Amino acid sequence: MIAYRPREVIIEAESWKDPATAGILRNLPGIPRRTVADAGRISASRDTLILARYRGKFLKQCQGSGAEMCCNYFTASYAWNCHFECTYCVLQSYLSGSAIVICTNIEDFLEEIGRTLGRNPDRFFRIGTGELADSLALDPITGYSRRVVPFFASLPNGILELKTKSDQVANLEGLGHGGRTVVSWSMNSRRIRRSEEGGSSTLEERLAAADRCRRWGYRLGFHFDPIVHYDGWEEEYRDVVRQIFSVVDPGDVAWISLGALRFTPHLRERLIERHPGSRLPWGEFVPGHHGKLRYFRLVREEIYRKMNAWISDCAPGVEVYLCMESRLVWERSLGVAVRDAGHLSDRLDAAATGGA
Repeated sequence: MIAYRPREVIIEAESWKDPATAGILRNLPGIPRRTVADAGRISASRDTLILARYRGKFLKQCQGSGAEMCCNYFTASYAWNCHFECTYCVLQSYLSGSAIVICTNIEDFLEEIGRTLGRNPDRFFRIGTGELADSLALDPITGYSRRVVPFFASLPNGILELKTKSDQVANLEGLGHGGRTVVSWSMNSRRIRRSEEGGSSTLEERLAAADRCRRWGYRLGFHFDPIVHYDGWEEEYRDVVRQIFSVVDPGDVAWISLGALRFTPHLRERLIERHPGSRLPWGEFVPGHHGKLRYFRLVREEIYRKMNAWISDCAPGVEVYLCMESRLVWERSLGVAVRDAGHLSDRLDAAATGGA
């Protein structure tokens, strides 16, 4: 994995009020820094790190809707952008700038989550920090996991998911997580990892990190998303499934999600422009729900059916779910009838806590 080290740190003036700012800067000795009044006006490249206060709402509900089944997932981001430069990354068409931004008002982040969950004691929240940035790639700089993981251990109705393509788990050792944190890895075939996932950790590095987290008592998750359809995909993805369960016990796994490659037309254009060597944009796609380009439904069903079979062979009983797919695809590929979002949410809530 390529560790992130910026060429410059830009600090928003208000961020000097936050204790996190000094801590982050201590972890970046020798890096030039400057202070600006308003970081929102800064246009910079990915090798610039911006420390700024976030003044919006941290906790948001996942946008899955319409024809697709949504699992009632929530996202809460304290950073955005990523230095791994995966070719298919949605952030390159979703975010307006390239600089990596870390929110320094982590206390506000924690307070908002605690307040929201406290006001809804009868509702269970699965909350992930990996929507706008990798959950752990920047953790050696921020150390935020040491704040967030123990905080979730104190919440009776919340589960934290840290989703990553990195092996940066050192800060998780020795934390009192109380079984309330799931550490998850985005997975792909070795071929796609090499050609499309830039500076991310290798399969072996991710699995070594998963093994460490398993030994520290964390439940684990794996996300095969995006699954890419190409000649030989079956053998290569099946090999990854086997590799996972040669390292971890099925009982340690909370869930595995499956999602086939998809992107908006704009993201496809950006991919062609920024990564001319990538073959991903040239597959056979059709416009799907919300205008996204997707593989034909029958192709997706074949992918999910085979992936589910391979997972079941290695780990019968592990919760497998689909991301952004319809009830029909669920039924035809997994043989599972999911009534509604609440039904799916209840299944994943139980999986996150080991059925407790």
